[in-house]
Amino acid sequence: MKDFDLKKELKQLPDRPGVYLMHGHDDSIIYVGKAKVLKNRVRQYFQTGIRRTAKIEMMISRIAWFEYIVVDSELEALILENNLIKEHTPKYNTLLKDGKTYPYIKVTVDEEYPRVLMTREQKKDHARYFGPYALIGSVGNIIELIRKLFHIRTCNRSLPKDIGKDRPCLYHQIGQCDAPCMGYISKEQYRETVDRVLRFLSHDYEEVRRTLKTKMQEASEALDFEKAAEYRDLIRQVESLHAEQKADDSHTEERDIIALASEKGNTVVSVFIERNGRLIGREHHYLSETEGQEPAEILGEFLKQFYDGIPYIPKEIVVESEPEDCALLEEWLTAKRGRGVHIRIPKIGGKEHLVKLAKQNAEMVLRQDLDKMAREEKRTKGAAGEIAELLGLSDVHRMESYDISNISGFLSVGSMVVFHDGKPRKSEYRKFRIKSVEGPNDYASMEEVLTRRFRHGMEERAAQKESSFTRYPDLILMDGGKGQVHIAETVLESLGLSIPVAGMVKDDNHRTRGLYFHDEELPINVKGEGFALLTRIQDETHRFAIEYHKSLRSKSQVRSGLEDIPGVGPTRRKTLLRYYDSIESLRKADVSEIAALPGMNSSVAKQIVDYLKK
Repeated sequence: MKDFDLKKELKQLPDRPGVYLMHGHDDSIIYVGKAKVLKNRVRQYFQTGIRRTAKIEMMISRIAWFEYIVVDSELEALILENNLIKEHTPKYNTLLKDGKTYPYIKVTVDEEYPRVLMTREQKKDHARYFGPYALIGSVGNIIELIRKLFHIRTCNRSLPKDIGKDRPCLYHQIGQCDAPCMGYISKEQYRETVDRVLRFLSHDYEEVRRTLKTKMQEASEALDFEKAAEYRDLIRQVESLHAEQKADDSHTEERDIIALASEKGNTVVSVFIERNGRLIGREHHYLSETEGQEPAEILGEFLKQFYDGIPYIPKEIVVESEPEDCALLEEWLTAKRGRGVHIRIPKIGGKEHLVKLAKQNAEMVLRQDLDKMAREEKRTKGAAGEIAELLGLSDVHRMESYDISNISGFLSVGSMVVFHDGKPRKSEYRKFRIKSVEGPNDYASMEEVLTRRFRHGMEERAAQKESSFTRYPDLILMDGGKGQVHIAETVLESLGLSIPVAGMVKDDNHRTRGLYFHDEELPINVKGEGFALLTRIQDETHRFAIEYHKSLRSKSQVRSGLEDIPGVGPTRRKTLLRYYDSIESLRKADVSEIAALPGMNSSVAKQIVDYLKK
């Protein structure tokens, strides 16, 4: 925001609770926070002489402007803050990396042929949800039991549109699905079965138990003892589930036990799940960007993000130390649960022992995680350091690699692949369709790609925009030797840029054997991490260019195949290209499917189908 007057905005901050959003120079949200009094909290960021962590100092240095949202209470601010963090995932907020939640069973009753599925998210749709269940294994067992008992589908076929289009799946062959996809069961019969499933999931087990006992008796009388044994096993599964559900309904002694371990800005939080006096599950969660934060702050952030994503909240949460905003968190959790929730910090006894156990588990997982991170850092950042050392460069963080792909000059394309600290940044990859070069001229094509890439970057820098083009590399890698390197150096010189360029020189087996740099071929240790990284970059650059070329080729073939169809002009060709990636996939479509596309009708769809059948 160019017209943002910091001093003026700080004076106008209200004496009210709310949420503030810090924006970077590219207008992205880099931090979201809540405040009991916005005026006091936000001003603290811009006061001098206050001791802060390195992370907060870095964040403040990148604030370009801020905005805020006023609410009626601190509790509303907490809820809004949590929602905004989930929506924007700001760089400087402590973020829960994994979003594990307790699973539900979902019955898609809004579909003509409903399915029974497992889900971790309860959406505001027309489906029926059952749960939550403490363990994912129990959900799998219940869905498997439902298949055996009721033969309900769990596939994602679109019915009735896809009825008869493909052969029935394995579940039909083993007697666990009535194959509505083939029309083997009427819609009315299937609906009756779904109603029975809904009653079963609502804990009405008696109907199923009676039916199974009758079938077991009939099989036994017919001397089909194998089938009778199957029914007996199903009865036992139903009775076991009934007993388990009865126990779950009592909700006695339900608690989560939570402890954490932190090191080097990484935190592992261990959650033990206790229900009915039994420890039934354990989960580990990872928090990023926690360096310099106190355990109380980390724990408070975790509780907000974790329980906002979990539909079932126990009545007691046992923690190793008091989290930040403890009373406010209890109020929020109680409102979410609809009944009282208490956060406890035990000092002695069984609960304290469980907290210690959770702490030990968190420390163990963190140690393992840090070992993995050390190996990963050697493979990525360490490998980039090896390349920098070989070339005599002080630092190589961002590397860009380029390649050209064509078949005899047909549809020439260029690819730009970006690696930062040895890791691919796929969001910053870029594709170039060659415009100025005719025929198979890789040097001229590369000149066009590099010129367009850096000229674009210079224009965006001049306009004070921020994108992947405005971030220049510390090193450019060319897929080739002397010729490709000199092309890149010529382009950079013409634009007044000074960026190191190295060529990945290949041996007779098309494997990188060294780097061409400053008119000299430098040998590289083929057993080192630097060599492995160069190989990954080279392979990724080839893959990205070839995939882009294949997609253009495929679309070109579809376009040429559509040009002679009566009634299909440029607009309709564009629509077909959006939905079908080849003539073969279009040829498999029927009239009703094509007619349903935007801008189509039954007459044109029939012309397309008839033409492609010739």
